[in-house]
Amino acid sequence: MAAISLGSGRPPMRRAFLLLKLTAVTLSVLLFCEFLIYYGVIIRCHWPEVETPADGRGRGPPEPALRAMFLADTHLLGAVRGHWLDKLRREWQMERAFQTALWLLQPEVVFILGDVFDEGKWSSSQAWADDVERFQTMFRHPAHVQLRVVAGNHDVGFHYQMNTYKIKRFEKVFNPERLFSWKGINFVLVNSVAMEGDGCDICSGAEAELLEISQQLNCSQEEHHPGRCGDRGPLPASAPVLLQHFPLYRRSDAHCSGEDAAPPAERGIPFQERYDVLSREASRKLLWWLRPRLVLSGHTHHACEVLHGAGVLEVSVPSFSWRNRNDPSFIMGSFTPTDYVLAKCPMPREDTVLTTYCGAAACLVVLTLVHVRLLASPLHVGWNLLRKFKTT
Repeated sequence: MAAISLGSGRPPMRRAFLLLKLTAVTLSVLLFCEFLIYYGVIIRCHWPEVETPADGRGRGPPEPALRAMFLADTHLLGAVRGHWLDKLRREWQMERAFQTALWLLQPEVVFILGDVFDEGKWSSSQAWADDVERFQTMFRHPAHVQLRVVAGNHDVGFHYQMNTYKIKRFEKVFNPERLFSWKGINFVLVNSVAMEGDGCDICSGAEAELLEISQQLNCSQEEHHPGRCGDRGPLPASAPVLLQHFPLYRRSDAHCSGEDAAPPAERGIPFQERYDVLSREASRKLLWWLRPRLVLSGHTHHACEVLHGAGVLEVSVPSFSWRNRNDPSFIMGSFTPTDYVLAKCPMPREDTVLTTYCGAAACLVVLTLVHVRLLASPLHVGWNLLRKFKTT
């Protein structure tokens, strides 16, 4: 009787062992795809090294470079567009990537180059408040890390959609300061949606503000006329870094290259002024007024590097969202008052995660089939083959 009782207890034990194996595989894959993969990919990114100058008189130790992260086009879905599962998935991915990057790379300032939200141009007051709350949760950061954001067309609408209410609503959440100086580096944050050039009130106000900033920057580089700087005092004598959502004017992405550039079939499509890129006139104004040493922009969702005028480099930053790209990334920059170096940090590829999940699903199916004896165990098959090989 004891032998019969012992034998009848084996099937439940085998089922429990199978359940344990399936659970272990499932949890391991989830842990890897939803947490560990972000650390495994982003830990390979390193801040580019830039030669740091000594103080202005050539004495003293070199000042440390400012470490800045640039990302663009997060497109947090709102209440209208997108499936709830798509929203949940994309926001989880961006939150994990951002928090991992903060922890591993420890930037001093983070810039988001517009289109933070996907439906800001038409969202109600309640929907806007909900979107802002989710953004602040996803992109939470320590108090010592600065977060600066420029407006994009999905945040306040294109020129024909934007109004004072939407602009003020955006600026109430994000610092409206257009000129940001830190460690001797000047950053100018432009509302490129307002650079329409048609004389509208919002556009005229934006241009007047940029002209005032231009005067401040020019004053900071004039050593013999400090009185012209007015009450605000001189800025660091450093050519600014221009940050905006729309790229400066270029015909197309035909000369862009790299894995995260636009697909080859799209690169030759001409850009439309005031929609895909700024107009020629607005681009000339910004370059002439501000005389930047570097321009960073978003909007296209693809990477590109373009030289403007007298060798001014513009870098278009790819989208930070997996909804827009299979291979999102962000830019890391090391800045001094006289120099800068940029590097790109890729994030986990969507197809890698999907392939891992598919492989895990296949593994679970095999384990189940072996358990119900519809498929021979690979270990048994290998052992039998080895025995046959030895006998021969």
